[in-house]
Amino acid sequence: MNMHNGDEKGSLVKKAMQAVTFHIKDNRLRVGDTLPGEGHFVAALGVSKAVMREAFGALAALQLIDVANGRKPKVGAIDGTLIATSLNHAVDTAQITVPEVWDVRRTIEIRTATLAAVSRTEAEAIQIMNLADAIASEDDDLKAMTRHDIAFHEAIARASHNALFIQIVTSFAPLMEVAVPTAWQTRKAEEQKSVMIERHTDVATAIANRDPEAAGQAMKAHFDASIGDLLRGLAGPYVGL
Repeated sequence: MNMHNGDEKGSLVKKAMQAVTFHIKDNRLRVGDTLPGEGHFVAALGVSKAVMREAFGALAALQLIDVANGRKPKVGAIDGTLIATSLNHAVDTAQITVPEVWDVRRTIEIRTATLAAVSRTEAEAIQIMNLADAIASEDDDLKAMTRHDIAFHEAIARASHNALFIQIVTSFAPLMEVAVPTAWQTRKAEEQKSVMIERHTDVATAIANRDPEAAGQAMKAHFDASIGDLLRGLAGPYVGL
């Protein structure tokens, strides 16, 4: 295939992808709803099966559609793993820095804590408090503490009841798997560890008390200290996570 033909096929694939997304929008389809098969779009668009197969594959890779063997494609659900992949790539290739990521995360998580204090259910408040307690109980096990710390922030995001915040916070998990231990390892003294554990408890308590201002302030205090600890633990401004 020469370059011209390759460009032409690429254009056709892009057109086919747009046709599928327009079909979803125009028909007001929702997550899990069934889409017509490749043959429908081949006939409607006048493209080859190979072009349509490539378009479906690209949409599936973007998780806009869900394609399973032997089944018709379905509308895909939003998935934070795509954001996570993009963030990891951006950090690894020095397009963004760890401090920049953490600055954005700080802004988002202060907001999710505030929303959680307003929107959380009783069950969600209990789960958040239990995770804060779990962090405290595992202060000698860095791996377990990291796992509970990540779950703590994800639980707060879910309690915000904002679907986009949930996906964004979840997308930070791969970065946190390295950054959280780095931050905790800088806290050598038991007194320092105790303060950070208390900050998690302060956030959980404010959310349980339905106090959005206190929840936001507690999360801000937690992040301001965590960012400082994290940066002290990094070797340089461009450290891949």
